[in-house]
Amino acid sequence: MIDNQGKSKKGFVFFVFSLFAFTGLGLEALLAFLIEPLVYGKALSDFSTTEIIIHWIITCIIWFITSFILIMVAKKKLNFDMFSQNSTIGIKRWVFCFGLLAISIVISVIDWNGFKVVKEFQYNGWLKFIFQYIYYIFETGLFILIIVFAQQAGEIWFKKGNIPWGGILVSLTWGLAHIFTKGDLLVGILSCIGGLFYGSVYIISKKNLFIAYPIILLMFVL
Repeated sequence: MIDNQGKSKKGFVFFVFSLFAFTGLGLEALLAFLIEPLVYGKALSDFSTTEIIIHWIITCIIWFITSFILIMVAKKKLNFDMFSQNSTIGIKRWVFCFGLLAISIVISVIDWNGFKVVKEFQYNGWLKFIFQYIYYIFETGLFILIIVFAQQAGEIWFKKGNIPWGGILVSLTWGLAHIFTKGDLLVGILSCIGGLFYGSVYIISKKNLFIAYPIILLMFVL
């Protein structure tokens, strides 16, 4: 009984860590909708190119610090090194990963009425495009932390490692948040589906972040 209680508490700690990662993502909203409008005297939608780039840089710094703290604390306090999983995967798992990537790209093309990366380059121009995709790299890192920690919590609680617990939480947090931040139900639904795909890639890749991260990043940006 004591052992089960200990596992339950440890699962809860991992779950809290995943929520901290989500909160880290949410810090951008505090920056964009409260702090910066007070500084610049205008809404985010009216920011100049320079102001938008500064916003992305500050956001990336905040996200990096958040990620670093969570990774280090998890390693020190929970003895959890998320980079220790470096197993190779077979052809079948690679096929599944790239299959999900292909489906993700198709959904993105339908949603954007074309390739997202091309549309954003045309809309932003080369300078904003570069900084936005640097921003995406850090954003992907944080929602992968949501996946990693929530997956650990789910496996501890329910003892099932073949269910994308992390992807489910991403869908219910990062995915649903898009409904409110973007004001579009379809965008939110597609983000929820994307979250499940990301969590599935993490499992299929045997939790090897050196495989999972670049695939999930491609799913997110393409």
